[in-house]
Amino acid sequence: MTVFRTLLLLGVFAVTSTGAFAANTAQDKMKKPPAMSVPLTAENVFQLYYNRTWIWKDGAGYFAAKAREFKAWSGEGTGSYGVGRWFVTDAGKLCFRATWYAKTGKALALTCFSHRKKGNTIFQKREPDGDWYAFKTPANVDDEYQKVRPGDYATAGYNRMRIKLSQNK
Repeated sequence: MTVFRTLLLLGVFAVTSTGAFAANTAQDKMKKPPAMSVPLTAENVFQLYYNRTWIWKDGAGYFAAKAREFKAWSGEGTGSYGVGRWFVTDAGKLCFRATWYAKTGKALALTCFSHRKKGNTIFQKREPDGDWYAFKTPANVDDEYQKVRPGDYATAGYNRMRIKLSQNK
């Protein structure tokens, strides 16, 4: 693997994991799925994300219903942007496969998150090595799902980053 590809993949990991998990405390995280929890169905996961934007600490990703297109950007500094497709599985996974572009080149990356439900709480973990945490909880205004908003809040940043990186060539 080239040095660039390694660095880019690490950058994508940092954006998606740091942005998504920053609000969770160590005690919220679990290595094993919550006892008595069950995987969400593909339809349940689809309903969580379609035509919504996941706002990250330093970027955002949009999950379009049309053709399951995924667009994202990250990092105001050097930055990157990604474009590809997203999909869900009956095992409760959301995945997006995108080509990420940065100043030094491009790389393909697959990122997946598993979802399980126990009672009215949905738990999530980044695959393969993330920790389980409460993602969507009833009446919790601080859960991570509050950052998943209806509509497209990513394409404008995606376009800005695409133009910025094309000017730096």
